[in-house]
Amino acid sequence: MKKTQKTSVVMLISSLGIVGTIGIFRRYIPISSPLLAFFRGIIGAASLFIFVLLRKRTALQKVPGKLLVGLVINGAFLGINWILLFEAYTYTTISKATLCYYLQPTIVLLLSPLLFGEKLTAKKLLCAAAALVGMVMVSGIVSADGAPADDIRGVLFGLGAACFYSLVVILNKKITGIGIYEKTIIQLFSAAATLLPYLIMNGEFSGITLDIQTLLPVLVVGIIHTGLVYALYFGSMDGLKAQTISVLSYIDPVVAMIVSALVLREGMTLSGIIGAALIIGSMVVSEYIKP
Repeated sequence: MKKTQKTSVVMLISSLGIVGTIGIFRRYIPISSPLLAFFRGIIGAASLFIFVLLRKRTALQKVPGKLLVGLVINGAFLGINWILLFEAYTYTTISKATLCYYLQPTIVLLLSPLLFGEKLTAKKLLCAAAALVGMVMVSGIVSADGAPADDIRGVLFGLGAACFYSLVVILNKKITGIGIYEKTIIQLFSAAATLLPYLIMNGEFSGITLDIQTLLPVLVVGIIHTGLVYALYFGSMDGLKAQTISVLSYIDPVVAMIVSALVLREGMTLSGIIGAALIIGSMVVSEYIKP
């Protein structure tokens, strides 16, 4: 492996490993999910903007008006996605929330024939079905006692987050002709801006107290889990093949499961472990094992 490729692999693994810990920080931030999503967008956009200026030492690319509208809409989808994911972390275990969120590739896969004209093979249909079965097993609905109400609510929030992130991925594929950093900064800022009217109308800012115990993890989520993660993730793209990127992307849910077990002592049942294997395994088989 060449030196530049090794650097790219380290950057990608680092970004995905960091993302896998975001659920832990959400548990210790005593503000609402919409408010946290707002701060994540603002702080993340600002930190990524500073990084790009320092790295490129040039002005950012000008964005045409038509593309800007699409990016703002996608930013709104991204903000909603964050809110739902943060709520999922609140109501169920980090493992369950993350695994339900990782049904996003399955959703895009099932919609690809309609949106991109891509052929949906029997193998991919079977993999999608296996992922859905895995989600049901992870949720705990099929267990003897069923799943607690909060667990079900968290699972539904995780699935909602997956749906909205699917919209982000799909729309991003349609938006071309602009640099990836410019695209990301606009969407991060738009995610925060589109949430602002909702936050004001609901008085979210009136009772907020950002003491050091709240401010520090909020800054970590904004700067580290957003600005730094996107910088590392997109910075690794040039040195790696798409297949390598896709395979390594499963580091995120694995790290989330390990961290939740070690830090929060959130265990998984045998059914949940089998479900996790079905979700992650089905996507790996779908993309990389030829019939």
